[in-house]
Amino acid sequence: MGSWPGHGAAAAAVALVSWLCFAAAGVGAIGANWGTQASHPLSPDTVVRMLKENGFQKVKLFDAEEGTMSALKKSGLEVMVGIPNDLLYTMATSMKSAEKWVKKNVSNFHNDGVNIRYVAVGNEPFLETYNGSFLQTTFPAIRNIQGALIKAGLGNQVKVTCPLNADVYQSSTSRPSDGDFRTDIHDLMITIVKFLSDNGGAFTVNIYPFISLYSDPNFPVDYAFFEGASSPIVDGSTTYTNMFDANYDTLAWALKKNGFGNLPIIVGEIGWPTDGDMNANAQLAQRFNQGFLTHIATGRGTPMRPGPVDAYLFSLIDEDEKSIQPGNFERHWGIFTYDGLPKYQLNMGAANSHGLVRARDVKYLEQKWCVLKPTVSLNDQKIADSVSYACSRADCTSLGYKTSCGFLDIRGNVSYAFNSFYQKNDQDDVACGFNNLATITGQDPTTGSCRFGIMIEVDSAFSWKLQQLRSDFLLMLLLVILQLCLSFL
Repeated sequence: MGSWPGHGAAAAAVALVSWLCFAAAGVGAIGANWGTQASHPLSPDTVVRMLKENGFQKVKLFDAEEGTMSALKKSGLEVMVGIPNDLLYTMATSMKSAEKWVKKNVSNFHNDGVNIRYVAVGNEPFLETYNGSFLQTTFPAIRNIQGALIKAGLGNQVKVTCPLNADVYQSSTSRPSDGDFRTDIHDLMITIVKFLSDNGGAFTVNIYPFISLYSDPNFPVDYAFFEGASSPIVDGSTTYTNMFDANYDTLAWALKKNGFGNLPIIVGEIGWPTDGDMNANAQLAQRFNQGFLTHIATGRGTPMRPGPVDAYLFSLIDEDEKSIQPGNFERHWGIFTYDGLPKYQLNMGAANSHGLVRARDVKYLEQKWCVLKPTVSLNDQKIADSVSYACSRADCTSLGYKTSCGFLDIRGNVSYAFNSFYQKNDQDDVACGFNNLATITGQDPTTGSCRFGIMIEVDSAFSWKLQQLRSDFLLMLLLVILQLCLSFL
């Protein structure tokens, strides 16, 4: 989608300085978030190899799926394994369930050579959009999982944490030194923080300058990046020229103010999406992620927390089945596309100063696409419903104002929607029907930044299709039974 910005000597100088920063600092490991909400995911073995070949030394998961965990055996990668929010109630109310979960998902894999370092209990459970759904269960779940780890003899090797959104703390003045935890959850936060501190855990926070820019049209764009800001925040003798440092230090002040100034902080998620919004593109994503990596490579840390920053980029690969409730950009956080192609170049440091490496041995479906028939009139009444149907069941988030496919004409938009549905359904001929509006072509409709993708071969695609067929068969069976019943009336 994008390319390394700059040309000739200037680009070479930037790359050299960036590499020297990494090499000189000898900085701690950088991690990646590996999400699996994709209709056609890359195989776990392929992803693990990608992580290693691209210089990542840590990975953060959102669950403990067996195939994923098995692929991580003896990989040498540090692993943060996740417990989804929908399991918090079970973990909170049953110590036996917590012990069972730890045995199955931590002990067994740990003994088989998976280097599990953290268990992430929940994922941003205190988001205001959840309306307090997890307020009563998060801390008891953390406590029970910690107890289960101790009982399993893993209390020293594996620590608990809870990835939280940066909205759990705030500053009344925008100065980091005025930071404290959100009033409505202040006491609960202190309880959790004390527990993490007592048990050698860490505070995990997700920081997203992009979301600030997305939510507030008046947000100063340059403050989101790392090249200096035209309107910095002055806090006493400290000047903040980027949002990351200011946000991170707001948390550091909140911890210090409440007596936990030494609690380790992990940046659980940080990144920039490449599509689905006018500010989401490969150029800005490369600028942000490279800026962040170079910034932390110095090893200087932030004004309040000097030293190495522990962080996981969000995310490794695009996920076409993520909820788009927060915005269409949600499916485009990956530094790699769904099929493991780098969207832009990143210098990860000495571990891979040559730049990002694509996934290997990826098998694609046939070179064919589903498009609107050239003979169909754009006045055809069936087009609107067909596009709506396709987009509701596939992924049209690349269509929109200033997105990667935002420049397409009406025919292009329709074809993109049709092809997305067709590919998601494994190029089944039936999936390119659309009331006889569509046709299959061997000519790639990709144009400019707008890629008409071809799906990859995966076992899960087969099982997904079987599930669809099974549903259709059950529906037909019900109709037959209904007809028989009516015939006896």
